[in-house]
Amino acid sequence: MTPADQPEPILRFVEQILSSHGTGEANLPTVLDRVLAHFGCVVGTIHRLNPSSGMLELLAHRGVPKAVLDQVRAIPVGKGMAGLAAQRRQPVQVCNLQTDDSGVAKPGAKLTEMKGSIAVPMLDGQTLRGTLGLARPEEHTFSEDQTRALLGVASLIARHLA
Repeated sequence: MTPADQPEPILRFVEQILSSHGTGEANLPTVLDRVLAHFGCVVGTIHRLNPSSGMLELLAHRGVPKAVLDQVRAIPVGKGMAGLAAQRRQPVQVCNLQTDDSGVAKPGAKLTEMKGSIAVPMLDGQTLRGTLGLARPEEHTFSEDQTRALLGVASLIARHLA
């Protein structure tokens, strides 16, 4: 088992950061930095669902190229990996964004030059609060343990945003 397959350390860290810095969005970049490091990823996003517009709005990001940033500031539910994860309320992943032809990822996703990527819903119980997305430069399929850990992190963030 690799460190990224062990959920306890990352969950403890995220819970500690979220509980010690109060509510709000100010601590999300710190959480995102740690999650990226834990999973060996270099690109990450946290989107919050705006219930009025039905759009996922970007709260925090790391490593997103400027050419893509405007495209990911607001994402409709059901569009792209984050939108599909929100719509399905299930993780959506692609082993290689550069060669994917499933239609899951938007064409602009290739501009990130990332390959292995995953988006997970941020659920507070049954309530969707947003999505958490990670990507890395090499092909990668996130294991069940990694996916479970990411869902745990996403749930902690969702409760924090409630």
